[in-house]
Parts: sequence; C-alpha cells; structure tokens
Amino acid sequence: MKANVAASTLAMVLGSVTSALAASGAREDNSGVLVWIFLGFCALIIVAQLAPAVLTMIGMAKGVAESVGRKAVAKN
Repeated sequence: MKANVAASTLAMVLGSVTSALAASGAREDNSGVLVWIFLGFCALIIVAQLAPAVLTMIGMAKGVAESVGRKAVAKN
C-alpha cells in the first residue's frame, strides 16, 4: 500500500514538472563579432600557454622515467 502511494505521488510530481522544463524559445545573447574575436583571442592565449606547459610536463616525465631506470639498473 505504501509503495502504491509513493509511486502515485512521484508520478504526480513528475507529471506537473514536465511543463516547467519546456523552453519558451531560442535564447538570444546579441553577441557581436567583436565579442567572438575577443573570445578567440582569449582562447589563443590559453593555447599558447598550454603548449610549453605540456612540453615541460613531458620532459619531466621522461626525466623521472630515466632516473627510475638508472636506479633499477644500479640495484641489479
């Protein structure tokens, strides 16, 4: 009996929520070309800073792998 009441209550709540989730129309942000140029420039700066960071991390990983390999050879 309790499961039936819980299921009915859940169905009523979810049935009333579906109309609230519907979108009223397309969103307009009125962004001009200058906004998109600015965002592209910001993305370019981020990518330009990300490339050297990735190369540095790869170099550090190679250095750690080489030092671990040397220690393994020295122990044998």
